[in-house]
This record gives sequence, C-alpha cells and structure tokens, in this order.
Amino acid sequence: MTNTYNHEMQQQLKESLELLKMILGPDLLAVYLYGSSLVGGLQRYSDIDLFVITNRQTTMEERRRLVNGLLQISGIYMQGTKRPIEMTLVEKTAINPWNYPAQFDFQYGEWLRTSFEAGQITPWTTHEMPDLALIITQILLKSHTLSGLEPKQLLPDVPWRDYIKALLCDQSRLIADLEHDTRNVLLTYARTWSTLKTNAFRSKQDAADWVIHHLPKEHQPVMQRAKLICMGVENEHWDDIHSLVKPCAEYMIDQIHQASLLVNLNDPGNVIRLAE
Repeated sequence: MTNTYNHEMQQQLKESLELLKMILGPDLLAVYLYGSSLVGGLQRYSDIDLFVITNRQTTMEERRRLVNGLLQISGIYMQGTKRPIEMTLVEKTAINPWNYPAQFDFQYGEWLRTSFEAGQITPWTTHEMPDLALIITQILLKSHTLSGLEPKQLLPDVPWRDYIKALLCDQSRLIADLEHDTRNVLLTYARTWSTLKTNAFRSKQDAADWVIHHLPKEHQPVMQRAKLICMGVENEHWDDIHSLVKPCAEYMIDQIHQASLLVNLNDPGNVIRLAE
C-alpha cells in the first residue's frame, strides 16, 4: 500500500474532523494525522492515527458524544474495509510547557471498543501517558495538519532523554503479550532496539528490516514473518515457527537491555530523527 488515501479513508478523516468541530467548537486548536499514513505507508493492519490539541479539558458529555461518533466512524479490526481510528486528545497546557510523563485528556482506540460499548467512557486508570513523548516527537518529525496551527506552533520539543524513557517504560509488560499479540510485540521490540542503536524513528516494516540484518540467522525467520504479516503479504500465522518466537523475543530483549545500559540520558548531543 502507498500513502495515497482512498475515498473511504478520506471520508473517515472528514467525519472525524466534523465530529471534533461540532463538539469542541473554538476550543479545538489543531488536528494532526501522523503515524503509518506518513511514515512507511499504510499497511494491512495500520490505524488512522489522529492527535488532537484542545484549549481545555473535555467534559464527560463531550467524551460520550466523541465515543458515540467514533464507534460509527472507526473500522473494526479485520472487519470490512474501514480502517480503525486511534485518536488522542490533549489539553495544550498539559503538554506545553513540557513535563514527563505528560497527561492525555481522552483517547479512542479499537482495543477500547468493548469498554465503550458497555458504557465506560473513561476506561483508563490514569491520565499519565509516557507515550506522548513518542507521539509528539513523531508529529514534529512528520505529520499532516488537518485543522488548526502547524505542530511547531503548539507542540514542545521533547527532550531526547524523555523520548528514551518513554521508549523503554513498557518493555517489562510487553513479554506478557507475546503469546496473543505476537506480531505487534515483535515489531515494538524491533523499533525499540533500532532506535536505541541509531537514534532514528522507523516504520514497523523498516524496523523489522534493520533487526533482520542484526539478528543471528536462527532468529531471522521470526522477524521476516512479522514483517510480511505487517505488510499484508501473509496472513497472521505462527504455529509452524511457534518454538522460535520466544527465543527471538528474548534475544531482542537482551539487546535492548545491553543498549540501554550504554545510554547517557544527559547527553545534550542526542536527538531523534527520521530514518533515511
């Protein structure tokens, strides 16, 4: 797939923007499209990633209206042709001036659909989101402004040390998801390892390529499979190489750990860039 947005995705973007403007009015400061749409190209399992900056926190009623709208606009994973939407709302003063970890106001994602459909409008246990360091950096590197001011006018520069801390903060949790979310866990490890070693942000498939060139031969088939599934070349299947998956993941975990030991979080010369 390419970065060309088909009619259905354009319609989803239009409806999402209309929903936000209708609910937030003049308190909507900006909406940015980022992620796979801009870096690496939309793949079979790619979401539509939207980042929304507001002038104030949303009310419970506004969140309810957002949920009701997005449940209709967003596609369900592997059902139909509409893409899933991941939308994160942040209040401007919660991210600028910058403090780590920053806080989000509201988030919609398909992994929350069941909770939303059950009437849980705020199914999260905390508003702290270390990942905002990653998201904001990605948007400043490459994004498309759908509404409002350009990113540099609203978003802070995230210190490199905070980006690295956010990159590493969920590593211990990931291994528990390996069995039921194999592809995503492996690709997350690939991105983490490649970024730690190169200070560059890559698409999932490009991170898989980087890792394949740095893995021992016995682990390469696992990441080759993860890459091909991500690209939609193969369907999700792991049974034939199941015994190879955990050793590959553990090897990458060890490499990430070794690389993290060499990180100097106070080095002012380090910056995150887009991989060439």
